This record gives sequence, structure tokens and C-alpha cells, in this order.
Amino acid sequence: MDGKLAVIGLGSIGSMALWQASRLSDSVTGFEAATPAHGRSAVGGDTRLFRMIYRGNPDLYPILERSRSLWAELEAETGQNILTRCGGLSIGTKDGAYLSALLETTRTNGAEHEILSREAMAERYPQHNLREDDIAVYDPNAGALRTDRAVTAAVAAAQANGATVQTNTPIDSITETGDGVVITSGEKSWTFENVIVSSGGWSQKLMPDYLKAATQTKRIFLSWFVARDGAEFTPEKFPTFSRMYEDRSMYGAPAVDGVTVKATLDGRGKPTPDPGAVPRELTVAEITETTETVTEFFPGLYPNIVRTDAFPDLFTKDGHPLLGRINEGSRIYCATGFSGGGFKNATGFGEIAAYEALRKRSFEGLDFVRPQRFAMS
Repeated sequence: MDGKLAVIGLGSIGSMALWQASRLSDSVTGFEAATPAHGRSAVGGDTRLFRMIYRGNPDLYPILERSRSLWAELEAETGQNILTRCGGLSIGTKDGAYLSALLETTRTNGAEHEILSREAMAERYPQHNLREDDIAVYDPNAGALRTDRAVTAAVAAAQANGATVQTNTPIDSITETGDGVVITSGEKSWTFENVIVSSGGWSQKLMPDYLKAATQTKRIFLSWFVARDGAEFTPEKFPTFSRMYEDRSMYGAPAVDGVTVKATLDGRGKPTPDPGAVPRELTVAEITETTETVTEFFPGLYPNIVRTDAFPDLFTKDGHPLLGRINEGSRIYCATGFSGGGFKNATGFGEIAAYEALRKRSFEGLDFVRPQRFAMS
């Protein structure tokens, strides 16, 4: 036996699961196909939004609360500044579908928030060119997560706790036996008591058929613009934002480098058959829509895309992640399928995965993320 737990994939979720597992056991190994935080995975792109208000299942809120605490713990443990606490805005039509759904969830889970009228928005955040019926919901606990710092910090913290890390080791197969799980990479093999599969867009080949049928790898792209006056788009003045209408949608983050603002179209993920060969360049249609949206939303940005990125992520049929054992009693644990929205909760989900995979603790109220929901469909 080579150890108690192997974590396959040290990206957004796997790095956090490894860090948490290293606090619970001195017999943990992480396997990464390339190197932690490499730019061709879902970690790429500088920043991800952290927010406490959202549309969807209220049962996600306790994980968000725990994630927020754990981001602070990771910062304290590693000395890295990972979460830029700048607040966040959700912008849309008053009484429209987007903000109505967001406020319904927010009032159910009790998240702290402030509703800003169009006039209040214009005064506080003049960077946004608003439509006539716009309002916003301000989240004082939101911010921007520095993705590469987060992952490298978590892996380093795990190693400091005694975890082993195998880089440039893509896993070809996993096979459950009576007393463990055999994992192979080329001609090498190892046996562990339990395995966490957290390899994002590359997870499908390690899944049972019922989960392959319930998931799809998609390409997500990002874009950045230069501010006419960088001082107006710093984290102190420009919170993260998510802006949704029926005809346009965009989200983004402040200029963490002082001048370059992330502003990218929302919900444009398209199926990609090979996660290792995702088209990196934007299409003409993607460039056109992105530029037109920025031109309307942000007069203070030059309407020319200065940088783009694209990466794969694994999406589930219902948009909720896969967190749990693939079958009852199995030694293989899934922590994948986060459908483009997992980074904000990576620490919380990583903690759950580590405790459950090592059989240290089980968590209730998570039926909406358990893989078995697809076995019953």
C-alpha cells in the first residue's frame, strides 16, 4: 500500500483537498498531470469571483461561509494574499428574472446585502453605464480570488504538512480492488486505500459510465481590457461584478495589476471533445459580442481586447458538482464537475472531500451534489 489517500488533479479543488487531507493524515499523495496552477487548466486566468449572494440552491450557503473562513486560514498559513476583499455587484433590470432569483435565494439564506437604486449606483460606481431600469445588489463580503496564488499556496502548505506531490504524472486509469485502488501512469502504478478524482475537464475517463453520461467537458473563455484611467478600476473603487440581461451578460473583476480589467461574457461554454486541445483563440463572433458588450457597459475601458484565455471545465447536466463516492462503499471519491463555478467554494468543497474520502467525517444536506443522483435518473 502506497498511502491512505491519492488526490488526482491538483487544480482548483484538488489542491484544496490535498491541503485539507494533509492536516488529517501523514499518508497523502497528490498527482498532477502537469504542474500545479498551470495556465492550461481551469486555474488559468488570474482571478475568479468570490461572492456570498447568488442564484440557486440555498443549501450551498453554508459551504460558502466555510469557504470564506478557509480562504483566510490559507492566507494566514502561507502568508499569501489570495482573496482581494473588494465587494461585489450583481446588476440587472429591476424586478427582472436575474435579480428576482438572486434576491429570493439571498433572503432565504440570510446573506448580508444592500440594494442600490440606479441613482445610488451612478453615484457610487460611475464606471457602469446603466440601463434605465437597472438596480444592483451589493455584496460586502465578495471579492476576487487570485487563482494561481491560491493553488500554489495550497499545494505548498500540503507539502509542508508532509504530503507528497507527483508532478508531470497524468493518470491513465484507476481500478478498485478489494482493499484499495490501483492507479496507473504509463508503466508506473500505485495502490492507495482511497482516491479523490478532482481532475476537472480530464475527469471523465476515470468515471463510471453513468457519470460519463451525465457530464460534458466545455470550453470557457476570458477577456481583458485596458482602463482609460486605471485609478477608477482598482479594487478600492471597482468591485467585482455580474451583470445579466436577456440580451447581454458579462462578469468581471477589478484591475489587480492597476490597469487591466477582466470583463468577459457569461454562460458561453461550448462542448469541447478534447480537454487537452481547447481552442485558445476567440472566434470572430466571440470577439464581436464581447467588444459590443464592453462598449455599452463600460465607457471607461478601451473597447479593444488586450488579452484572452480559454480552458476546459467539466459540466454536469444539472449544473451542480459531483462530490461524493461513485457508489455506496466505494473507495473512489469524486470532487469534480463544478460547471465553471467551483473556485469560490474550492476550500469548502476540498475540506468536505478530504474528510469524507479519509472517512473522518460525513456531511449532511448535500444530496444535490452527490453523484448517486444521476444513478437514479
